[in-house]
Amino acid sequence: MKKESPRKRLLIHLCLPVLLFTFSSGLLAEEYRILPPGFNADKENQMMRAYQRQQVHTALDARLAELETALGSPASLAAYQQRRRDFLARTFGPLPKRCPLKAETTGVIQRDGYRIEKVIFESFPDYHVTANLYCPDTSQPCPGILLPCGHSANGKAYESYQKAAILLVQNGFVVLCFDPVGQGERRQLIGETPHPILKPKGEHNEIGVAPILLGRTLGSMMVWDGIRAIDYLCSRAEVDPDRIGCTGNSGGGNLTSYLMAFDERITAAAPGCFMTTHRRKNEKPGPGDAEQNLFAQIRDGFDHPDFILARAPKPTLILSATHDYVPIAGAWEAYRQAKRFYTVSGYPERVDLIETNDKHGFSRRLREGAVRFMARWLQDRNIDVFETEEVPVLSDQDLQVTEHGQVRWHTGSRSVFDLYKEMEADLAENRPPLTKEIVRDVTGIRALENIPMPTLEKKSGTTPQKWVLQPEPGISIPALYWPEGKLTPVLLTPAKGMNSAVPEALRLQKAGHPALVIEVRDTGETKTQNWRFFGADFYIGQMLGRSWLAMRTEDILSSARWFSKTANQTLISLQADGEIDSAALHARFLEPELISDLTTKGGLPAWRTLMTDREARKYIHQAVHGALQYYDLPDLVK
Repeated sequence: MKKESPRKRLLIHLCLPVLLFTFSSGLLAEEYRILPPGFNADKENQMMRAYQRQQVHTALDARLAELETALGSPASLAAYQQRRRDFLARTFGPLPKRCPLKAETTGVIQRDGYRIEKVIFESFPDYHVTANLYCPDTSQPCPGILLPCGHSANGKAYESYQKAAILLVQNGFVVLCFDPVGQGERRQLIGETPHPILKPKGEHNEIGVAPILLGRTLGSMMVWDGIRAIDYLCSRAEVDPDRIGCTGNSGGGNLTSYLMAFDERITAAAPGCFMTTHRRKNEKPGPGDAEQNLFAQIRDGFDHPDFILARAPKPTLILSATHDYVPIAGAWEAYRQAKRFYTVSGYPERVDLIETNDKHGFSRRLREGAVRFMARWLQDRNIDVFETEEVPVLSDQDLQVTEHGQVRWHTGSRSVFDLYKEMEADLAENRPPLTKEIVRDVTGIRALENIPMPTLEKKSGTTPQKWVLQPEPGISIPALYWPEGKLTPVLLTPAKGMNSAVPEALRLQKAGHPALVIEVRDTGETKTQNWRFFGADFYIGQMLGRSWLAMRTEDILSSARWFSKTANQTLISLQADGEIDSAALHARFLEPELISDLTTKGGLPAWRTLMTDREARKYIHQAVHGALQYYDLPDLVK
């Protein structure tokens, strides 16, 4: 027999009293699992992905049926088109009041046959947009092209965007290429004084939570920057305001799609490496950054091709790539829908598609195709355009507009957080008196009598009993139930899974309270493994017009109804922590005749704090579209 070392005997001697105390006090409980071990193991068929996929397909099938009917006549096409325009007016509006642009040119670079002006203007008061204006050496007004950037760290200075602008200006166009918020010289997650900065790490998703709560999206903020950029472009004497085009790639293709459908000044448009269908994109690679996911767009039947259909019969060119992660099959599906739409309208030649044998990016053949297209529709020229092998591009510093390279360090410049804070304060001053009806209308949470009792599957009859509750098809809620006790039943909804709440459930049961621990959707055993980025499934829900908070609130209410009936008591007590606090608060506010009291711990104190939170994305599952127009979380507490 192997002899124990003195050190091992000492460790056992020191730890044994702790272990004995832990077991005797009931604090160390069995590790429970209710669902099969492989549940959620397949990332493509995790519970929330599969659950929402069915809803997405149902909505998109209905849209295709509507489109097929609309293709029957020009009149029905016009009605279809108007419904899409009405959606865009809702999602991007109401528009802010135009402020003076206060545009300045901070420098000029003269090149062979054209010049590059370094431009800064205001889209909101004291909120600055940095841009480069490429002007050909001519005295005649030229067509103007807006060139939004994709997700490049250096924004307008990215090599392929410079090359696109150069090819356009060399062929007689005035081009305005501007930095999107969070990129180039418009970084937001940096300090307020000049310092070395790293590449942006998902700024759009961090600054994209606040506008959801304000009833906007980051996309609507970026559209406004684009509208003001067109205002500036049209203000220039070198530009013919009746001949405006727009082209951009990736995130720039996204913004091009928004603007071409929304701003009627854009005659010709060529979105690049963006156009596909939601049915395909939601699967792989998944939803895009915050600005790419418009509230209720799938629910209301607005798919990617509708950005083209809404502007028909204006000339539109889809720029796509064979080996793009944006699904090429979806690009062709979008093109076919657009081609049929334009043909019924009588203008089949005004929509086209280019597929280059490349990966994602504004590659050479796409740049050449965009210039040829713009020449045809804005200059009435059919020309051959070929880019030279070596196009000299400038450095980030060469194209820098501001003194220190960032608008945050520009005298008197406000950040996007300043805008959010100001918008929230304006809303707070004008909120109506809070009622249950308002909360239900904003969140979509149904009244208790309209929430079905969950279907039940009992996994074990021993104490604690193991259950799976199904509040609706496709959703499983693991539960542990201690039925003994005559005091007020207590429902526990831990954010970190059932095992984190077992010690408290044991304490309550010992004190005489029946206790039920549930894992609301996307917690514990049903928690989503990140497959695109944190919050990807939330954004699919956003496009379906549903919030995680509302769905989780209904999970709580459905479970509470069953618990109350099973325990044979009218009222129950509710405990929640972390990110489930806000859902529990809504459940208590809306159904006080079921939930007598609420205990919360460590949750979000107020939505308004996210107006300035630099890490707001971690609270994404507690965001409700437009909620701050009507109330904040402390209002529910009152």
